[in-house]
Amino acid sequence: MPHASPVPEAPTPKAWWRLNLTQQIVLGLVLGCLVGWWMSVIPVEVRKSWDVWLKVPRDVFLHLIKAMIAPLIFASVVQGFAGTGDMKKASRIGWKALLYFEIVTTLALVVGLGVVNFVKPGAGVVLPADAGSVVNLAKPQTLPEIILHIFPTSLIEAMAKNDVLQIVAFAVLFAVAVIAAGDAGKPVFEFCSSLTQVMFKFAGVIMKFAPFGVGAAIAVTVGQQGLGSIITLGKLVLTLYAALVVFVVFVLGAVIWIAKVPLKPFVRAVREPFTLAFATANSEAALPKAFELMERFGVPRGIVGFVLPAGYSFNLDGSTLHLAVASVFVAQAAEATIPGFHFDLGQQITMMLMLMLTSKGVAAVPRASFVVLVAALESFKLPVAGAFLILGVDALLDMARTSVNVLGNCLASVVVARWEGEFDDAKAEREFGDRAQST
Repeated sequence: MPHASPVPEAPTPKAWWRLNLTQQIVLGLVLGCLVGWWMSVIPVEVRKSWDVWLKVPRDVFLHLIKAMIAPLIFASVVQGFAGTGDMKKASRIGWKALLYFEIVTTLALVVGLGVVNFVKPGAGVVLPADAGSVVNLAKPQTLPEIILHIFPTSLIEAMAKNDVLQIVAFAVLFAVAVIAAGDAGKPVFEFCSSLTQVMFKFAGVIMKFAPFGVGAAIAVTVGQQGLGSIITLGKLVLTLYAALVVFVVFVLGAVIWIAKVPLKPFVRAVREPFTLAFATANSEAALPKAFELMERFGVPRGIVGFVLPAGYSFNLDGSTLHLAVASVFVAQAAEATIPGFHFDLGQQITMMLMLMLTSKGVAAVPRASFVVLVAALESFKLPVAGAFLILGVDALLDMARTSVNVLGNCLASVVVARWEGEFDDAKAEREFGDRAQST
């Protein structure tokens, strides 16, 4: 008599008190607001002591972010570029991808600059009392200096300084050498592939500190300025979301039309990684699914394997647009805080040109763009205190910009495949068309 098959056990429901990372960050944000509100009503001397100690978890979080940027960027760029294994094809795909990345991210900066100047979310915002203390910290670089600065004299020095753009430049040239080395380069490629995965896990470990860092940052802000500052920051959040909607509809929509990307199947293919990125505020969480779905959508594996990882350093549309909005927001707030200070449109355009270069080195790691924002503010003598003001609502900003990053990179892989003449329309329709959805 045959034995009955055991009935599979239903998965144990997740306990209500076990929050995911995004929920933890939101909870940290709420608790930080409450602590800040309490701090705003206690004696000044006591509040100063709390300020000192709350800045510790905030700065520990930032230090950990900076510690992982260099190895992650280096390994992911080498893995993506050398993964093609063919120098000519890698060169051809690389130039097409980089050209596309540059055009689209530049348009992202233009959209961000236009929307933030129209809405003016920073007008009337008062920065903390020490906001002017960093004004004169550094002088802007000229364009020749920026170009020369791209190429490092020492990789170790570039990593020690967390000079992300130099690391990217070295990684691309190093990947070319790995391909040229043939079999001798395979162990190096495999090492970089393993290092990329390890650094993604390391990023997950660091992000466990995010609720504490964000909560401490918003507590300091609210403690100094009161709950009214949150309402002002709410205007910044709405401005970024509006700018991202404009970018997706008009810029990415135009790309879909020009490249003849089948719209409905594409939306069906990207909705899962897009939603995953938005819910977790983490591009890494969506990357494996994006790889799988873009290959099912009709993009060849070799193109997916290069364009998606390369896009994580060179095509972060959401993060690039966020940098434009955030930097001009701080400039607008500085005008309201520092007497006689003015940041005109010409200076904004110059800063956008710098961000157009430096944003290429922003790894797709939650809140890594904060580092580039601080560097840009320092270079243009803008108050770094404004960046820490933004950090308080960065969890909300990160959800939107991360999901747009993933959407933009998925579209980039399709565009490059179409440009190469290798996109499989029949496969896209078969896997994600109306008939596939009805079965």
